[in-house]
Amino acid sequence: MAYRVTVERTTVCPTAVVMADTTWREFPALWPKLLDEVWAFLRATPGLRTDGHNVMLYRNKVSDSEVAVEVGVQVTKSFQSKGRVAASTLPATEAATTLHAGTPAELGAAHLAVLAWCREQRREVTGVRWEIYGDPDAQTGHFDVAVFWQLA
Repeated sequence: MAYRVTVERTTVCPTAVVMADTTWREFPALWPKLLDEVWAFLRATPGLRTDGHNVMLYRNKVSDSEVAVEVGVQVTKSFQSKGRVAASTLPATEAATTLHAGTPAELGAAHLAVLAWCREQRREVTGVRWEIYGDPDAQTGHFDVAVFWQLA
């Protein structure tokens, strides 16, 4: 798949998340559980979410095999944390971004495309990156994922 990478000035976006330090190997089994916790909280907190999307924010890596993650949903405002669900934000920053329209299993290719573009353009990244998951198509279940890498 060919990716078109652009630079975007993002705005701060409040999120409801569960934070975790994990390994890349454990992450695929962990994220659905974390997201379920956030959705249970949102169902019990009317008005906090209107049309926000699922998000995954990856902070600077802990090591080559470990990562600090925030798994959650875009919300309308900040709120009081409850249990493991915390108020956070997607950053207001300059980011290199692309849209992934393939299968979730191929999402890594979008990240690699952004990193390759940054190398070609001599743009450094901070290591902070995130994904915003679009709404699934009612007929096919397909959804697009916007991929962002914060520029230094």
